[in-house]
Amino acid sequence: MPRDNDQYIVEIMSFNLNNITRENVKGLSPYSSARDEYVSDGSTMVFLDANENPFENGVNRYPDPQQRGLKAILAEQKGIKEENILLGNGSDEVLDLLFRAFCEPKQDNIITLPPTYGMYKVLSGINMVENKEVLLTNDFQPNVSEIKNTIDEHTKLLFICSPNNPTGNSFSTQNIEELLNSFNGLVVIDEAYIDFSSEESWTSKLSEYPNLIVTQTLSKAYGMAGIRLGICIASAEIIAVINKIKPPYNVNQLTQEKATSRVLDTASVKNEVSQILAERIKVEETLKTVSFVERIYPTDANFILAKVDDATLRYEQLLAQGVVVRNRTTQPLCENTLRFTVGSATENKTLAKALKMI
Repeated sequence: MPRDNDQYIVEIMSFNLNNITRENVKGLSPYSSARDEYVSDGSTMVFLDANENPFENGVNRYPDPQQRGLKAILAEQKGIKEENILLGNGSDEVLDLLFRAFCEPKQDNIITLPPTYGMYKVLSGINMVENKEVLLTNDFQPNVSEIKNTIDEHTKLLFICSPNNPTGNSFSTQNIEELLNSFNGLVVIDEAYIDFSSEESWTSKLSEYPNLIVTQTLSKAYGMAGIRLGICIASAEIIAVINKIKPPYNVNQLTQEKATSRVLDTASVKNEVSQILAERIKVEETLKTVSFVERIYPTDANFILAKVDDATLRYEQLLAQGVVVRNRTTQPLCENTLRFTVGSATENKTLAKALKMI
């Protein structure tokens, strides 16, 4: 289908969620658990509805399947409504649910923009959905014209990671807006690193773009990678579709409790983010003094991508010094690059010492 056809442009501007939802999902009724049918109002009740062990130990009862308490806090903090939020067992579950809700196996396709987060490609393979890759430009920005040329009538999802992993940079707002306005599928903006960026979250533009989905996580800035809590933010209509196929108790009680405690502790989170940003500057300054570092790429994340003379050699040498970084040399446009996560002040001093020893 030609990209410069005016009729086609008018058609894709009128996004229709029903048109891209899988037929089998449209007719589904979500599983209704005991905790969906009765929602506690705080009253003292005798619970004999869910076949639970009655002996209290803190986790003998099923968790809230809709995580209402945690969603209420997140909604207030992010300036959105609870109906705009779906929580998952890590962002990976959220991403997998998008495939299962909107992509027909062996028929539909997605578009990803390498170098980028590798799980998009893995999930496309698991769900038997073609992954069409459109490389970023040499300055690590979306190649908008090529993306438009790659879209066809079976393209359902476009994955945009901004700030991007592994490059660290944020994508141009203008580029993303052009894609949102010209794609009749869902644009998924992965904001795992947004808390380290000065850029505004795309959650502020939900009302402007009905085809916008934003994913976030508690794994990075909130320091809770171990509890696996991912966040999907979208229109109430999109969230309703995903809720049809969400496992009833996908976020366990301990995760809900720990996440609630952490997101309420905004002072600690802000303090840690500030420290990481300050240390990021120090790590960058250290890398500038290293003779084998050829280029340091701009970053809006909690890591720095650097081009070196021989990434595999330098990776092994750092391992020998007790420092583990990520060798990204196998990724497109990332030949001979290493990715340095910003650690604590002590860890970063260890890194600086190791670099000097090589």
